[in-house]
Amino acid sequence: MGLIDRMSTVVKSKVSKVLDRFEDPRETLDYSYQKQLEMLRKVKRGVAEVATSKKRLEIQRTKLQTNIDKHTSQAKAALEAGREDLARTALTLKAQEQTQFEQLTQQIVNMGHEQDKLVATEKRLSAKVESFRSRKETIKAQYTAAEAQVKITESVSGIGEEMTDVGLAIQRAEDKTENMRARSEALDELIETGTLEDTLESGDSIERELAAIKQKSTVDEELEALQREVNK
Repeated sequence: MGLIDRMSTVVKSKVSKVLDRFEDPRETLDYSYQKQLEMLRKVKRGVAEVATSKKRLEIQRTKLQTNIDKHTSQAKAALEAGREDLARTALTLKAQEQTQFEQLTQQIVNMGHEQDKLVATEKRLSAKVESFRSRKETIKAQYTAAEAQVKITESVSGIGEEMTDVGLAIQRAEDKTENMRARSEALDELIETGTLEDTLESGDSIERELAAIKQKSTVDEELEALQREVNK
């Protein structure tokens, strides 16, 4: 297979996929059904045309039979009148009409066979069209039900995905909250152990020393005051 053939195959495949994506099988079935109905109408028209043609031939044959009978009577009357020449003319016309009569009869027989074939074809085609119609409606109903089921499933699936997203968001929020709580507890523990100084409460090292000196001075003053009271 050449490059052009391969490219053509690929293009046809892609086009087929695109068409299949947008094709509604219900519309395809309806279109096929309409085509079959059109074919059936053509067959019925054929049956009607053959029947009409056959009827015309039968009318012509009836007229010929009337003329044949008339020329037979004329030939007899001519002989009775002693006019053999007229009798011969009448019989000659009768012979011609008899030939036409036989030809028409054969055509009518052939036309009858053709009509029978068309009628049989019409019956078979009618049965097939009706069977196709019934099957078509069943398939359309099944497709519609399947389509509805797919939409419901997709809708439910979408809800499930949304709930999953909500669950993940909640989980992330809980994890973040837990991390913040753990961090806060860890900081408190570090501050209590002195590993991490609480600058808001303790200040810098100078302030701590000044506070310690002041505290010691206060203790000393209270101690001296107590001693004086005791010694009195």
